[in-house]
Amino acid sequence: MAVTLSEAAARHINKFLAKRGKGIGIRLGVKTSGCSGMAYKLEYADAAETDDLVFESQGLKVMVDPKSLPYLDGTELDFAREGLNEGFKFNNPNVKDACGCGESFNV
Repeated sequence: MAVTLSEAAARHINKFLAKRGKGIGIRLGVKTSGCSGMAYKLEYADAAETDDLVFESQGLKVMVDPKSLPYLDGTELDFAREGLNEGFKFNNPNVKDACGCGESFNV
């Protein structure tokens, strides 16, 4: 079981952590939300929580809570620029359906 970062995502996270002046990586999770059932949570992390599962990817720590891991296992977090828009993209092999706005999914 693993969650990974693309090179583009790692570059973006490293830039942001340097700008913040602190942090060891990111924490990913899922929450019940949206029209399809689940939504991603993403936050920068300064330390691991006691129950976090910690993965190393591209020299950064990716922390996931145990309840979210079944929904995120195998996911690659990417960072993409498309025209004037930019942001994180979740390449999640577990997603069976997503809502039209792209904010939520189900497995």
